Amino acid sequence: MESYIIQVILFQLAFLLVYEFLLKKETFFNYNRAYLLLTPVLAFLLPIINIEMLSGFVPQESVSSISRFWLPEVYIGDATQNIQQLPALVLSDKSNSFNWIAIIYAIGSIASIGIIGKKLFNLRKLFRFTVISEVKSFRIIEIPSSNVACTFNKTIFLGEDLSKNERDQIVAHELIHVQQKHSYDLVFFEILKIIFWFNPLIYIYQNRVAALHEFIADSNVVKTVEKRSYYEQLLNTAFNTQNISFINQFFNHSLIKKRIVMLQKSKSKTIAKFKYLVILPLMLMMLTIVSCTQDDSQSITTGEESLLEQLDKLQITLNNSEEISEEEKEKMVEITMAALKKSKNISGGGDITTKTETVSGADVPFAVIDQVPIYPGCEGLAGNEEQKKCMSQKIQEHVQENFNIKLGKEVGLTGVNRVIVQFKIDNTGKIIDVKSRAPHPKLEEEAKRVINSLPQMTPGEQNGKAVGVMYSLPIVFQVNE
Repeated sequence: MESYIIQVILFQLAFLLVYEFLLKKETFFNYNRAYLLLTPVLAFLLPIINIEMLSGFVPQESVSSISRFWLPEVYIGDATQNIQQLPALVLSDKSNSFNWIAIIYAIGSIASIGIIGKKLFNLRKLFRFTVISEVKSFRIIEIPSSNVACTFNKTIFLGEDLSKNERDQIVAHELIHVQQKHSYDLVFFEILKIIFWFNPLIYIYQNRVAALHEFIADSNVVKTVEKRSYYEQLLNTAFNTQNISFINQFFNHSLIKKRIVMLQKSKSKTIAKFKYLVILPLMLMMLTIVSCTQDDSQSITTGEESLLEQLDKLQITLNNSEEISEEEKEKMVEITMAALKKSKNISGGGDITTKTETVSGADVPFAVIDQVPIYPGCEGLAGNEEQKKCMSQKIQEHVQENFNIKLGKEVGLTGVNRVIVQFKIDNTGKIIDVKSRAPHPKLEEEAKRVINSLPQMTPGEQNGKAVGVMYSLPIVFQVNE
């Protein structure tokens, strides 16, 4: 989620920079309006689009390193082919289990809703005054003792103190807002401000769109009104507009200078429209970045597979199969032994058996074992799969209850931390050969202590003989600051 939010903000920033440096000064106001409405939505959609063919344009390592650290699969010890990978165990500090990020986000959203609620309350007060004109497409409400001039949806608000000439020009201007439904644009950004209140670019987008609304209305009014008198109207009228960001305000003094400057500009040449094409290579670049930063689990590995890769795939297949034939078991053992021989550079002196005959106490690959080790309390379950699930759940409960998660803070660690533990359940059911890897030696010792405290189990069996089985357990926990 963090990566998605960062990409959205960066993409919106890129789109805004294009607008500020290339498009803002052009008089294609309706094109600019469409650009400012579409690009924030595109920024939300692009990070979830993955086009695989684009991932080849940029080296995977260089792009992925920008957004994340890749943690390789860790094995401690030699017999990797014998290890059963337990599901990652995520620990949480129950004494300080508040998700502060979620709480801060909720507070910000509630505050944004409160601000909009106040604006709606101020707007509602304007609707209480007298309607002086109403037709099918719009209505005019007069505000007593005021020179306000603004529009929301199909309603134009005019101050009682405005002169007739001012009213005529203002109504002509505000009618453009009504006809082009400019209020909907501003309400759209108000909704985005509730969801993405932490993103300053949403506020900039809304500001730029509001200015465009005024440029659009001005450019239409001066087609029927003399420009000089319209300038005087903007400069000489006193203004008293309430600060409601989702209404179109005629007298917005921060915009008046920009409106006059824009009215004096010559129309942009048609060739300038080609500037909008810059969005195409920009989007292509964004899609390439997104496609190259997808999880490596979605990538396709090419080239010749090693024996160990074949082993991993066959282990997965057999683990997901309810029944394993003797032929499959024998094939599994053959691949295992070939991989072991290759990894240890064994050649010549001594044969390695490739049959399913098992010496009592020898380690057996988990995927081919006849009977998995059984955790106390899981004896009544039928089948290896149910017993494996039960064991995994029991081990997780044991670690959650006994692992001292506060130790991470005590040794000065922060953020998310990972501990990898490897251990063996030997042919007597005891926990032996416990090894661990962690960001700090004290965490390694703590992991060993917790695993060593596991109860004695019923050992695994192969061909009716007790055997040892290796396990690997990833432990992940958050150190709260």
